[in-house]
Amino acid sequence: MFRYLAVLFALTAWAVDIPYHAAIAKWRHQKEAELKADGGWLTVTGLFWLKHGDNRVASAPGAFELRDSKVLYRPDRGPAIELKAGASITEGARTFILLERGGRYGIRLKDKESKLRAEFRGQQWFPVRESYRVSARFVAYEQPKPMTILNVLGDTMQLPSPGYTVFMVQGRELRLEPVIEDKKLFFIFRDQTAGKETYGAGRFLYAELPRDGKVEIDFNKAENPPCAFTPYATCPLPPKQNVLPIRIEAGELAPARGS
Repeated sequence: MFRYLAVLFALTAWAVDIPYHAAIAKWRHQKEAELKADGGWLTVTGLFWLKHGDNRVASAPGAFELRDSKVLYRPDRGPAIELKAGASITEGARTFILLERGGRYGIRLKDKESKLRAEFRGQQWFPVRESYRVSARFVAYEQPKPMTILNVLGDTMQLPSPGYTVFMVQGRELRLEPVIEDKKLFFIFRDQTAGKETYGAGRFLYAELPRDGKVEIDFNKAENPPCAFTPYATCPLPPKQNVLPIRIEAGELAPARGS
């Protein structure tokens, strides 16, 4: 009888896990599809900082002219076009995108036929563990507090943080401070797996906005920043208050060599 109950309990617990595990598998499949898509981070194959005057970038069929913080694209044929940050020029499989970082202007090159994309072997993940899906208490600041974020270029940004989260993992009380991105909480964090099993610079994690003072933090959805896949991204780095003193054995692993 007791053996029967034990087996029944185990099967019931396993069955309860199925929807959650399926949801995580679906989410991970979607993340990989985005990464491998036309225009995904695996297509980013260059970053060229513009100098004052005319700039020839890779095989672009024209020149990018930088003067007085304005960028004009002068095609080899046709009239000049003024570009704003985020604007793009496409020629065949390649797209040239204007970006601005710390007062500097650059051209990011995306190539649908990139070697990175062709040789990518897929994302790698820790096994899903429900113990890393935690309910956190959200402590709001009276006014958004500027948080200093350094990026891989050495630029410093001041981004507003709405508050911080407090939660328990492995019997320890931990704290993470987010910023807001795309109407979600965005955590840039690093833990003691960094540089070992996971990407050395840290990982990203998104969560829904607080409800009734609570936030669900699911480390099974911790993901690598774009810099893990291409050297031409300009990723933010974890602030010191988001460096966790424990191992978070959940979420995305460091990319496999050759991917």
